[in-house]
Amino acid sequence: MVERLKLAGRVLITLSVLALALIGGRRLWIHYNLEPWTRDGRVRADIVQVSPDVSGLVTEVRVENNKAVNEGDVLFVLDRPRFELALHQADASVAAIAVALSQARRENERNRNLKDLATTEQVEEGQMKVDQLIAQLNSARALRDVARLNLDRTTIRAPVNGIVTNVDLRPGDYATVGHQLLALVDTDTIHVDGYFEETKLPWIRVGDRALVHIMGIKAPLHGSVESIAAGIEDRERSASSTALANVNPTFSWVRLAQRIPVKIKLDPTAGDIRLIAGRTATVSIVDPPGRRPEGDAP
Repeated sequence: MVERLKLAGRVLITLSVLALALIGGRRLWIHYNLEPWTRDGRVRADIVQVSPDVSGLVTEVRVENNKAVNEGDVLFVLDRPRFELALHQADASVAAIAVALSQARRENERNRNLKDLATTEQVEEGQMKVDQLIAQLNSARALRDVARLNLDRTTIRAPVNGIVTNVDLRPGDYATVGHQLLALVDTDTIHVDGYFEETKLPWIRVGDRALVHIMGIKAPLHGSVESIAAGIEDRERSASSTALANVNPTFSWVRLAQRIPVKIKLDPTAGDIRLIAGRTATVSIVDPPGRRPEGDAP
């Protein structure tokens, strides 16, 4: 009898362990394959590539590397004296043409008042001269506006709030149009992109609450799903010179789930946490209890 009880106890323990293993295995499978969370997250932000609109020598650099700036703050200044001279020259050109136009109008008016003493040809030539000078004056005014705009563009200001980085600029350097001189991280656009496996997307909706754990930081950040990417690159297909689809002829039977970017908008409660673009994060979607995945019938 005792032996039977011992045997029954062993069987019961074995079955219990097996049941716990099955339950634990199923729970782990659901956690890693279905529940909407990912370790593949990144802190992201818009990066403004600051470059001048005019060329010239750098005369002042008013920012330091990795320092915060506000929208409108001066970043650096180019060769203003040269562009001030160009504006003065444009002003002088406008003034000279304006004087010539005034004289031409007086002569034209005098010819018209002379009536029979001035020929029709003289009157027409006088009016044509006035019209030509008006056109020249408008062109000179436009060139003056361009010179004034170029002078304004010698002072490069921060277009957004952010932190300047990659500053390798010194007075005396020569800046060319369109050449990036520094980068500005737009701190107003900091967010987290979570790259979720496509098998987990049915559980995610825009507006869902999310928890973000930055690597190395214990306290979680809170946020919400702002958007889900509409498409990703198809690596099995490439461009073709014939405009036809160039599809990879091989097919792997073991297919890995694609990862889709999900944008997480952070709540304004980060505190002292350094949200540096590129930091690694774990993102978990706080699923409402009882929610069904997309596509399942109620």
